[in-house]
Amino acid sequence: MQYTQLGKRGPRISTVGFGAWAIGGMNWGKTDDEVSKTALRKAIENGVTFIDTADVYGFGHSEILICEVLEEMGVKDKIVVATKAGNDFYNATKEDDAGYGTIRQNADYDYLISAAEKSLKRLNVDALDILQLHSPDTEKLRRDDPWRALEKLKKDGKIKHAGWSVQSFGENAQAFLLDEHHDLLDVIQVRYNLLEREAEKLLFPKAQQYGIGVIVRIPLLFGFLSGKFGRDTRFDPEDHRSMNLAPDKLEKYLQQLELMQPLYDKYPDQTKAQLALRFCITHPAAQVAIPGAKTEKQVLDNVAASDLGPLPLSDIPAL
Repeated sequence: MQYTQLGKRGPRISTVGFGAWAIGGMNWGKTDDEVSKTALRKAIENGVTFIDTADVYGFGHSEILICEVLEEMGVKDKIVVATKAGNDFYNATKEDDAGYGTIRQNADYDYLISAAEKSLKRLNVDALDILQLHSPDTEKLRRDDPWRALEKLKKDGKIKHAGWSVQSFGENAQAFLLDEHHDLLDVIQVRYNLLEREAEKLLFPKAQQYGIGVIVRIPLLFGFLSGKFGRDTRFDPEDHRSMNLAPDKLEKYLQQLELMQPLYDKYPDQTKAQLALRFCITHPAAQVAIPGAKTEKQVLDNVAASDLGPLPLSDIPAL
């Protein structure tokens, strides 16, 4: 496992982390808590020191599982946990919401303070390692509330680092916010992978300019870049991939993926997932990729990408 500092002010972490959305038990099909916890243990045993979650993942369940594993392993002081707040699920229930309908964005000052307090309790810590605004729209980010909340939480010692998970697609339309809030922001989280590279245009250069750390989310494009899905793949209606990897999108992605074949041919001894993760940590602005994993096998495949390290820069122009 290789390690790096997350921006100028962030902590030192593994270059491949553990994305904990799936283990929340919602939006990714059926999960088993014991299997999920085993996968998380395996990641930590193999050098992963960075876990990314959010309060809304399983309506707090992901944070609870993470806390249980870290406490039973006795490694809370060695693992960096980044969580998020801003998707208000407290008035929603699993019975009336499959993970979409009644959840609403909420970037109000009082709400974010309250949400952070609840995450502190679920994770059983005095201070959150990283709290990220959970992909608010531009209108909400133009208000003072979310930034004042991060400032207050930081000042009060409730969070160690302030972050912002940038809304997927059109990311560069919000890049101007880094100019306004670079003194406060220690990290940003960005959607980035072999087939979605918009962040290279503005967000990455600005992050480098200000020394802001970059967390890469969706590095495997919801599992698609692992090579395990085909044109006939279909997902359960309650699985978010039924929309994000709908048949028309699958077809588009498969056509794009064919253009990646020279990369796979060059490294026949590495899995497609490993090459996709290596790509994500090759850009000098990006420090960590956070693939999701629900099984030990997936974890071991993912962490090997860090051992292999970034791709040679000579491979990138061909992509």
